[in-house]
Amino acid sequence: MGTDLLKLRTELESELQNNILGYWRANTIDEKHGGFIGSINHNNVPNAEAPKGAVMNARILWTFASAYRINRNEDDLKMAQRAYQYILDHFIDKTYGGVYWELDFMGNPSNTRNQIYGLAFVIYGMVEYYKACGDKNALASAVDLFYLIEKHSFDKDKNGYFEALTCEWNKMDDYRLSEKDDNESKTMNTHLHILEAYTNLYREWENDKLKGALSNLIKLFTDKFINQNYNLILFFDDDWTAKSDMISYGHDIECSWLLHEAAEVLGDSALTKKVANIAVNMAQAALKGIDADGGLIYETFPSKNHTDTDKHWWPQAEAIVGFYNAYQLSGNETYLQNSLNSWSFIKKYIVDKDNGEWYWSVNKDRVPYTENDKAGFWKCPYHNGRACMELIERLS
Repeated sequence: MGTDLLKLRTELESELQNNILGYWRANTIDEKHGGFIGSINHNNVPNAEAPKGAVMNARILWTFASAYRINRNEDDLKMAQRAYQYILDHFIDKTYGGVYWELDFMGNPSNTRNQIYGLAFVIYGMVEYYKACGDKNALASAVDLFYLIEKHSFDKDKNGYFEALTCEWNKMDDYRLSEKDDNESKTMNTHLHILEAYTNLYREWENDKLKGALSNLIKLFTDKFINQNYNLILFFDDDWTAKSDMISYGHDIECSWLLHEAAEVLGDSALTKKVANIAVNMAQAALKGIDADGGLIYETFPSKNHTDTDKHWWPQAEAIVGFYNAYQLSGNETYLQNSLNSWSFIKKYIVDKDNGEWYWSVNKDRVPYTENDKAGFWKCPYHNGRACMELIERLS
């Protein structure tokens, strides 16, 4: 292994243990009301009465279960156990079987909708917890959620998955994952994280129905979501009419490696070869989002001739993995250099050297925004923690 890659692995191991996992263990436990504090601001001030989100808790579960699986640190297992039990006790809908989207700070349901994105992350976390400690109830919970998604969210007439449903599994007028998103019934983002969750589940549960669903998801990406320029189309209506031309560079590079991982897990050599070629082309397309400083810009809107040049924490993390994956598939050292450049950018501008963890984002002059969470509903240890673990394992 080259000196640069040995240095990269060593630095990522330190970053993971000391600045990411260590931060979450030290700062986010809600000792008074259980689970984890819903929001901690840029200056590390907690908001003890912030709502608690399903995605944050599921991502904590996945991250610490994965870390324990790799490093066998009992402190990581305790964090994973805490997240797992809190999800079972508070987020799982005991009446209808879904997952509450949001709780108040005391753990009472405040938004009971079944956002399928949230269910997917709970599957992802539950399976990882099972892999880490062998708890069969965790795997059973993941399987139950899989069947619920397939029963209620899958569009049996036109394919794909509906974005959101009520707690009683009825259709809704407002599908949006967040205020930023378009109100469309089928989104790339939710499909990507169902793909990710089903991939992890199939590793541990080789069920024929799951295999068919995962195969179908891969085909949806190759046929619907990825356009001729190897960018993702983000929003569709029920009939698969594209509703946006926005390019999200972070999602493009994230999808490139998650899609390839899904094909590998299925074990179809012809499909894996086809998807490997697509993954490399997606990485090549994502290079258009790389700025001169090595950071990956957020998104661009061709029809509006507008580009958001901010650099958020999560696209930088996904760039480390996506470009390294493209290097492994192609042998093209341009991708390796971009992976290394992404880490250099993160070290210089995204890591908070004073208060720990990573800034949410920096502007085009690489100045951090101070109004965003350090930890919260969307700001979790999953993207940066996973990037570290992916590279550590690949470099080992």
